[in-house]
Amino acid sequence: MNRYVSLVLFLVLVLGCGLAIGGLTVTGGWYADLAKPAFTPPPWVFGPAWTAIYVLIALAGWRVWQRDRSGWPMRLWAGQMALNFLWTPVYFGAHQIGLALLVILLLLAAILAFIAAAWRRDRVAAWLFLPYAAWVTFASVLNGAIWVLN
Repeated sequence: MNRYVSLVLFLVLVLGCGLAIGGLTVTGGWYADLAKPAFTPPPWVFGPAWTAIYVLIALAGWRVWQRDRSGWPMRLWAGQMALNFLWTPVYFGAHQIGLALLVILLLLAAILAFIAAAWRRDRVAAWLFLPYAAWVTFASVLNGAIWVLN
């Protein structure tokens, strides 16, 4: 497969799934009524932040896929994607804030494991995940604070 075709496929897969999950999961009044900490960003921040992060995730995944399609970095990439896409329905769909906290902490662990595994083989892919790790760390603290407050 042409490497640029595979890049487009990674971008379409990651962005498409992220948009689909976001579009299918309505936050509604439930989220608006939750007590939130003072550091909660305004709602408009999440769309642009996740779009940029999904582009970085796709690029990192594509890079490790180009090098070794069945190695640990690719397996960790796939695992973190599954956890990433699981969090929204658990949190917003099922309203399970505590379970969502567990999911996001597992996601953060998978992200950090990907960075460590990719670091030896493709430092660019590892660097591409650093903003993602920072955002998910913040989101984990936010999820935990909302769980405690509610």
